This record gives sequence, C-alpha cells and structure tokens, in this order.
Amino acid sequence: MSRPGEFMARALALAREVQGRTSPKPAVGAVVVKDGRVVGEGATEPATFIGGGRHGEVLALEAAGDAARGASAYVTLEPCCHSGHTPPCTDAMLAAGIREVHFSHIDPDERVTGRGRAQLEAAGVAVTVGEGEAEARRINEAYLRHRATGRPFVIAKFAASLDGKIAATSGDSRWVSGPQTLVWSQQLRTRIDAIAVGVSTVLIDNPQLTARVEDPASGEQRLADHQPLRVVLDSRGRTPRDANVLGCGQGGSAALVATTESSSPDWRAELAAAGTGVAVLPADAAGHVSLPALLDNLGRAGVLTLLVEGGGVLHGSFFDERLVDKVHAVVAPMIIGGRGAPVAVAGRGSARMADAVRLRETTVEQLGDDLLVTGYASDAASAS
Repeated sequence: MSRPGEFMARALALAREVQGRTSPKPAVGAVVVKDGRVVGEGATEPATFIGGGRHGEVLALEAAGDAARGASAYVTLEPCCHSGHTPPCTDAMLAAGIREVHFSHIDPDERVTGRGRAQLEAAGVAVTVGEGEAEARRINEAYLRHRATGRPFVIAKFAASLDGKIAATSGDSRWVSGPQTLVWSQQLRTRIDAIAVGVSTVLIDNPQLTARVEDPASGEQRLADHQPLRVVLDSRGRTPRDANVLGCGQGGSAALVATTESSSPDWRAELAAAGTGVAVLPADAAGHVSLPALLDNLGRAGVLTLLVEGGGVLHGSFFDERLVDKVHAVVAPMIIGGRGAPVAVAGRGSARMADAVRLRETTVEQLGDDLLVTGYASDAASAS
C-alpha cells in the first residue's frame, strides 16, 4: 500500500467530506488531472435509501469537460461497471477519453470486484491500484463491512464517569458529558445511517434521537439536513405511541420499532398506522429482539452504519454477542459512585479477563473537559 500522492490525497479529502452521507453507496472522491494540474474533481452526491446521486467520477469528468480527453483520473475506489441508479462509471471514463486511472482498492461489491479494472484495461487504459488504500478503506469501513457481511457496521457510543457510571442512583443522566461532547455527538449523528436505543431509554429519557447542528447565520440549533433512521428495540411493546422518538416529520427522519411476537398486535398496528415502521423479528433465548436478526433486517434496508447509544443493557447485549465493530467512549472527569447507579455496559460480561473485549488502533481526543477514546473491537464476530 503506497502512501497517497498529491492528487490521490485530494481525492481522499473529497471522499472524507461526504463520509457517512452517501449510503447505501460508498463515499468516493475523484480527481481528473491533465498536464500536472487538476481539471475536474467530485465526490459521491448525498443519497437516500431509495436512490442516490451521481458518483464522484462522473462529477469530476463533467467538471473537466473536454480536458478529460487524454487525462488521468485518481479515484478512491474501483470505478463501477454496472448500471444501477446511475450508469457505469467505467463507460463514462472511456467515453471521456481518460487514458490512465489510479484507484485505491478493488470494490468488493459482487457486481464489480475487479470487473471495473478489467474493462478499463481491456480498452487500453493504464490502471494502477493501491495508492492511498489504507485511508480509503477507513473512509468506507461501513460500506466494506456491509458488502462482506450484509450487515451494518456497528458503533457503540456512550459517555460515562471515571467510575463507569452513565447516570446517578436516581437515574438522572443529564448531563454526564460536557457541552463540547454534545456538539461532537450531534455531528456524529449526521454521519451515520441509523441510531438505536432500547425501550428503557425511551421510557426514562424520552429522547428525540435527531441530529442537530448550529445554524451559521443565527447561531441557533436546527435540524441537520441528514437525519438517521431512529431504531427502538422493544420486545414486548412498551413504547408509548406519543414517544418523541416516533415523531414523524422531524427533519424527514423515520422511525423503526423492532419487536417480537410477544408484543400486542393492536399496538403494532397503531404504530404502523401512525407512520412508524414496525419489524417483527425473532426473539433470542431471553425473549429479547434477536440482534443478529435486527442487523440482517437493517442491512437489507441499505443501512451501512448503526450507532448504538444504549443504555447499558443494550450495549451489554451487543458486546456479549461480539457484534460491536467500533467504540466511541467518552470519559467525563467525575465520580458518581453508588452500587445501583447504571453502568455504561451491562449484560453477562466476561468471566475471565482473557475474554474481555479489547480495542485496537485506539486514539484519545480532548473534548472540553472530557476524553474521547475511540477504537476497534478486535474480536467482533462480523469482522472480515
């Protein structure tokens, strides 16, 4: 894997700008270069679950115009060679007269997976693969996980005190983290496809689970353009029909309640009639919604990234089943104490230290007075 040069670095930067906003398509940056200068660039347009915008290669070619003939293209993923919501990028490159293509890595999508490269080479285009591969894979880690497993990339996120508590003994949890962490958390929501909580969180906190950003003109908070699908795991049907998380029309955000046959058919029908999605899924041995079944359901719907915001019981279930791919743990400089205070991760836990979930490639970032620890679960069951 070679380090990216100037032009591929620009393509990677373009991909990062749209990261998390192009699902179910990957975030791809593209740069067209002629005579040592950039003549066109683009990144995958934001998409919805029912369609999507143009690919980065097409936008870069359109920007380059006639200058694309005889030029080189730098792309962060193998150009597609199949027709979906948009025509093949390989056809567009050949029609534009591109003579050389550099891309970071092969697209694992079964409709591509080397066929794009083969088509270009068969037409006489020089192809180079591998530049910027590590960074390109990190940008599209959710897309790659989805293509490998059919399931979303699962991120567990929680904020806890130094002693691992997420609320006081009374259940009061506002706020464990500081204002800078809240801003970061809202920005994170604009880059994921779905956000999940358990019904207990709905009953205790009645959250909206919307993504909010600061309006640059007024300085006030407003709903972000991109809103995640809001998912509630509720095995027995306890979610109130007027819960904030089910509110329709909040920035175009949709809601899905994942339940089991143990819930009331009348309750499910009322939610569906009010515009809430309802998925009746298999139950696990404890009678709770099967998490693998939930991930399969979301994966089929085109959800690439699932952010699990807890509480501790839900986080514990995901960790117990080794379904977490990435962790964002915010540590606040406070001690809450209390034997009965809720913890960040409950569940069965590990009987031995050797069985504990360990993180790799960890980073630590300061968010005001809080510390953000990010890492990847090395033993995730879905790891490819």
